[in-house]
Amino acid sequence: MATKRSTVKKRSKSVLKRIRQSAKRKIRNQIWRTRIKSSIKKVEETIAQNNRDSLQPLLKEAIKIINKAASKGVIHKNTASRKVSRLVKKVNAALINPASSN
Repeated sequence: MATKRSTVKKRSKSVLKRIRQSAKRKIRNQIWRTRIKSSIKKVEETIAQNNRDSLQPLLKEAIKIINKAASKGVIHKNTASRKVSRLVKKVNAALINPASSN
């Protein structure tokens, strides 16, 4: 009869530190990603409501949040650029033709 192996492994100090670091980074990145999604959602809701007055400040804030997340390394530069581009495109379409909210 074979002996049963233990599932608990002994880990070095550096591995434990890496685990702690990655847990901190995961939380920090989740916060920034949520912030990005929320800001984009606010802009899209404002477009859907045809509220032109508050559209520009919300867009400016969303762009600021996206670029800051990219500079911190939460998202890639190109991803940030793509998100900003698509958001600006939606806002411009809404400002030119307020009847179409898509």
